[in-house]
Amino acid sequence: MLLVAMIEPTTVLSDLPRHVGEAVRFYWETRAKQLAKQTGSGPKDQGLRSAVTGGAQMGGFVELLTRLVIEAGVDRRHIYCQDSLELPGYFRPTKQWDFLVVVRGQLVAALEAKSQVGPSFSNNFNNRTEEAMGSALDLWTAFRENAFGTGVRPWLGYLFLLEDCPRSRAAVGVKEPHFKVFEEFRDASYAKRYELFCRRLVLERHYDSAAFLLSEAKTGLKGKYSEPAADLAFQKFAQSLVAQVAAFSGRIQQL
Repeated sequence: MLLVAMIEPTTVLSDLPRHVGEAVRFYWETRAKQLAKQTGSGPKDQGLRSAVTGGAQMGGFVELLTRLVIEAGVDRRHIYCQDSLELPGYFRPTKQWDFLVVVRGQLVAALEAKSQVGPSFSNNFNNRTEEAMGSALDLWTAFRENAFGTGVRPWLGYLFLLEDCPRSRAAVGVKEPHFKVFEEFRDASYAKRYELFCRRLVLERHYDSAAFLLSEAKTGLKGKYSEPAADLAFQKFAQSLVAQVAAFSGRIQQL
């Protein structure tokens, strides 16, 4: 008698490292194309700015999260990643997010997906941290005021990709004219600062989950990346989102 082995179908979540690698490769390819296009008709600094503000670089990650959410039971028509990304704020009229799941008038999930490539790590670090903290404060205050449906707490995620290079890994000094900084920031590189920042966003419950990836420009074109902190690994981040969406899908089916 011929025995046929039962092969479990491969899911996105079960093959996540490969998919993350593809998203990393897409990031660097898109950035290179944007930069090449701009530098063909303008000065180099203008080209760098174009690559930063291109907007589509994190698209591979957004598509990956879209596929995860669909696997968890939400129809694609409830997922927004190209348009209709505005949510009402409390301190401002609206804020445009990078990825939303909205089902039957209920906000299920919202994502901020950001990246940074050198050389201006100092100013950009301050801008990124202030932006992320402000966005979370605005959303949760609006949530308190019943801005997003029935009051079921949405999932809020923060995804950050940092260029892995000598400047992002080098020790950075701090100025202390009046008071001492927290010891963990002393001589911490920008890579370490971002790691601490992402971890504390979750620790202080500003975001439900955060992922922090490092990728070098050249090897990133081959999909290479690293995860310096286990608690900020993309696998854990994805599982958190999937659990939220699956739980919400179960509630919808019972209605």
